[in-house]
Amino acid sequence: MSDYSRTILEMFNHLIQKHPELAPKFEEIAATAQGKGYGAATIQQEVNIVLQQLGNQPLLAMDMGGNRGEYTAELRRRAPAVEIHTFEPSWTNIQKLNSRFAGDAMIKIIPSAISEETGSATLYSNEPGSGLGSLTKRNLDHFNIPFDAKETISTLRFEEYWREELNSRVLDIVKIDIEGHELSALNGFGAALAATKVIQFEFGGCNIDTRTYFRDFWYFFQARNFSLRRITPFGGAPMTQYKESDEFFSTTNYIAVNNHLAA
Repeated sequence: MSDYSRTILEMFNHLIQKHPELAPKFEEIAATAQGKGYGAATIQQEVNIVLQQLGNQPLLAMDMGGNRGEYTAELRRRAPAVEIHTFEPSWTNIQKLNSRFAGDAMIKIIPSAISEETGSATLYSNEPGSGLGSLTKRNLDHFNIPFDAKETISTLRFEEYWREELNSRVLDIVKIDIEGHELSALNGFGAALAATKVIQFEFGGCNIDTRTYFRDFWYFFQARNFSLRRITPFGGAPMTQYKESDEFFSTTNYIAVNNHLAA
């Protein structure tokens, strides 16, 4: 440890000893600076960092978990020529997406969830159109949030869509925010994964309910020669090794860069 770091640590310890009630706030600030828990409302930063990693203007993008279209709209604002396929299973949100992007021929709304298999499933949520909607019936009693709303929806294995609807084209950007089922969606990519340049995915409290861990994503991408970065307020922080402290179950966004296709 450097003398500077030791001095900062001593000052920090002295302050906490006098004001222990500040410890949770310092913990929150330190986590956010690393990007941990930073992903609740950061769409502009997410798109900005993804475009930086891509290195050029995208031609084809997937928004998996479109909700009401905020990510799709920001991506369109930053990349006017990109073709966007937005996947959303909630009927409430499908109607809103169709209305919002009705005049944009380069945005296609697909009324389906992305999963490991093509078929049907139940979408659970606290209310129709909720951003919390998940294929898992989450237990959020500790937040006093009931999860009683449900609807039957269709699911798609993405590799099939990629081959049949996209003609196996190269994918510049794939964003996956599907409330704890991101790994399941990735397992359904098949050969499409090797044709994907940059993937952005969310990790957080939903992964407690689906019993998936950041370690699962780490090994998934490491085996396929993708580099991982965590989205922080200061840019994309490279993650060169897995640590158990990375298991941070508050909304955090990551990007995976295909080293074979990197700019």
